[in-house]
Amino acid sequence: MILTPAELEALRGRLIVSAQAYPGEPMRTPTTMAQVAASAVIGGAAAIRVQGLADVQFTRSAVEVPVIGLWKDGHEGVFITPTARHALAVAHAGAHIVALDGTRRERPDSLSLKDTIGLVHAESHALVMADCGSLEDALNAAEAGADLIGTTLAGYSGERPKTRGPDLELLEAIAAAGLSAPLVAEGRIHTPAQARAALDAGAFAVVVGTAITHPATITGWFDAALR
Repeated sequence: MILTPAELEALRGRLIVSAQAYPGEPMRTPTTMAQVAASAVIGGAAAIRVQGLADVQFTRSAVEVPVIGLWKDGHEGVFITPTARHALAVAHAGAHIVALDGTRRERPDSLSLKDTIGLVHAESHALVMADCGSLEDALNAAEAGADLIGTTLAGYSGERPKTRGPDLELLEAIAAAGLSAPLVAEGRIHTPAQARAALDAGAFAVVVGTAITHPATITGWFDAALR
């Protein structure tokens, strides 16, 4: 479960695919998500991001690339791996990298982001990806010890408007800050051109989820265009 510096560096300029399905959907099973992840790797994904402990475990068995794991608990506020308990569970399930809410909002267990990251580092071999919503979040997360900084929550945490595509302005601002932690672009990246633009804006790597792994949404885009 240890991701070496060389293995992390190998993600530079590469595509990370998020394989997630919503509760109640036909694909919402760990086995299916692991199969989707394996298919994405065949297509060139250099790492996989999945939600849920079982999904982490099944995906670890299905692919040989790094696995970023998270645990969504709730639907509003801080719900992406919201507490230290969630984070450690994801790490112990086998995630190479634990993705968690990296905003400056109060966490449900009242622990600081720094303390949460510290516990993951102390009690597991996992790295930590902080899902941020603003430049201030990114700066704070880097100071707190996050190993990677993501723009996952840009447009969702209340600090920035929700852009139609990726928040390139935020990516450029974080990149200009010169943080030592790799910057991962994530959120509303729906086309290859947008993925390329995110990389050109300063991202270390790019996460694409819905546009690759969520058939219901993709079908809806086509259906809406025809109607």
